[in-house]
Amino acid sequence: MADYDPVLLEIMNSLLSAVAEEMGAALGRTAYSPNIKERRDYSCAVFDAGGAMVAQAAHIPVHLGAMPMSVAAAIKRFPQLADGDIVALNDPYAGGSHLPDITMVSPVFGAAEPGHLLGYVASRAHHADVGGIAPGSMPLATELYQEGLIVPPVLLQRGGELDEGVLDLITRNSRTPGERLGDLSAQLSAQRLGARRLQELAERHGRGVLAEYMGRLQDYAERAALALLAEMPRGRFEFADTVDDDGFGTREIAIRVAVEPRDAELLVDFTGSARQVRGGLNAVRSVTLSAVYYVVRCLIDDPAAPANAGIFRRVRVVTEPGSVVDARFPAAVAAGNVETSQRIVDAVLGAFSRALPGKAPAASQGTMNNVTIGGTDPRGGGAFAYYETIGGGMGASATADGLSGVHVHMTNTLNTPAEALEYAYPLRVTEYALRRGSGGDGAQRGGDGLIREIELLADATVTILSERREGAPYGLAGGADGARGANRLLRLSDEDVELPGKVTFDARRGERVRIETPGGGGYGTQ
Repeated sequence: MADYDPVLLEIMNSLLSAVAEEMGAALGRTAYSPNIKERRDYSCAVFDAGGAMVAQAAHIPVHLGAMPMSVAAAIKRFPQLADGDIVALNDPYAGGSHLPDITMVSPVFGAAEPGHLLGYVASRAHHADVGGIAPGSMPLATELYQEGLIVPPVLLQRGGELDEGVLDLITRNSRTPGERLGDLSAQLSAQRLGARRLQELAERHGRGVLAEYMGRLQDYAERAALALLAEMPRGRFEFADTVDDDGFGTREIAIRVAVEPRDAELLVDFTGSARQVRGGLNAVRSVTLSAVYYVVRCLIDDPAAPANAGIFRRVRVVTEPGSVVDARFPAAVAAGNVETSQRIVDAVLGAFSRALPGKAPAASQGTMNNVTIGGTDPRGGGAFAYYETIGGGMGASATADGLSGVHVHMTNTLNTPAEALEYAYPLRVTEYALRRGSGGDGAQRGGDGLIREIELLADATVTILSERREGAPYGLAGGADGARGANRLLRLSDEDVELPGKVTFDARRGERVRIETPGGGGYGTQ
């Protein structure tokens, strides 16, 4: 390998990551919706001139691993992108994840040399409503069309001029158009900021140096992936786990995976996983890739190794088209992104626990506990659409207890503070507490889940998409499983109605939705 400056390599790693981090900070601070502003349900990344990911912010794994396919789809649709162009898309079958996640992609050209492409910046944000058959655009659906507006790669901005028609099309299909306009404007601002910062790096260090070190950072990540391969014994290590149900009667949906280290690559084979299902638990291939890349990066020992396309070079993922981990259009996918992705992580970590005992943790809560509530705000605010994921227990490891009440694995969001939630929506948080004792026993205990109880201050439609209500998060090395989650509706009569893991229903003002999230699995015998 040619000589290079390792100090400059680390500096460029930090600077490129800082571009993505600053994009995220701008997006979060200027967004309108609590989901983006408070929960930080967004991700940002930087790509080289070939569309390969170079750097990402510490945002949401399920977004970041899938985003390269969105960038590729944007470049394929618009191979001659010009300065000032911004592509928007949310199509899960074009590198997206699910319809609420709108991605923007911008080419970045040198300020001093306008014709020279430096790379791309991209952002993905979860918009709390993009249409569909239920408020929040996370319904129990049987096809993609029911989940919301589908946006293929389209130019939202051309040569610096915003296409008001495209913007109107997106906002008009939302129950909360004003909020969508505010969030989309914030995302556009983040794109412009990211492009400016990347131009400044090229001006400071030279575009040749910038391009060289973008490549070297990917080489660094590739070496880190090879080091993980070198740790693994040769063999085929298999694991299987199940998704509870699809909300339409299909139960115990199998996720089967085998990891097999080879000389130059890691094979991750999902052959034998269940066929795609009627409900929205189907994951598109980009989501499955995202989950696999996340696990590989977590298991790499070098904490400084960047999470970029270099890791992807050494991982080959095999999926069967038409399966629950590689759905075919127009299968519904809203929950595949948030729930099946978590189970894919559980399965891949389980396989690694057999290949490298002691390295992988026990299962974490294995769900995002998605709650959407929508209706008309009696305070005069028009329609509202609230969306939130709720944390739970982290799985214990060989050396430490699991954390309690945290978002785990494919989600890296925050909770919506009770004060912000109650200010923005006709809702009241009546209980928010740790679910004591829900973590699995063991030499190291699994983390405890959470209790989140919300009172409706207006009649509303509620959708819950949750998992680990039937199968519990597994323990490892003799550790006990974590407690399963539970969903309940407390009616005006004080009747406590147990709800299934996936459900949409109408609720009345004064009724309360109670979510008890799973605990993490324990590790080792006491």
